[in-house]
Amino acid sequence: MGYIFLVVIVVMVCVSVVSMWTIEQRSNKAVSFENFLSILFVYLTVMIGFGLIYAVLQVNGHAILLENGYVFGKGDFLGNLQTSFYFSAITLLSVGYGDIVPIGIGRWIAIIEALLGYALPAAFVVQTVMDFEKK
Repeated sequence: MGYIFLVVIVVMVCVSVVSMWTIEQRSNKAVSFENFLSILFVYLTVMIGFGLIYAVLQVNGHAILLENGYVFGKGDFLGNLQTSFYFSAITLLSVGYGDIVPIGIGRWIAIIEALLGYALPAAFVVQTVMDFEKK
């Protein structure tokens, strides 16, 4: 059941990233408040989605993250979820602090998330330029 939930999360993250190119610009300005909100919601969706991926894999018994040298995921579910969201946000928005470290397949998931974190601003700029050139 957990893997079905995992597939649903991955699909939702992909749809969120793709939706960036399907949103129509409503304002006559090159950078509008709607564009800013769209990139903000895409970032939030990706961050929450990857946080849920880390949490679901941990709940299913996969060692994904180390926190202070110990395998993460031995505590209560809400604490694990909070730590997964924290790691997801730090991975998406920066290169991380090193207090939580991905291991095993978690490294590849973190690489994909970090690449998305670097590609989304570029995609936002490209979308803005394309909208500006249409006018």
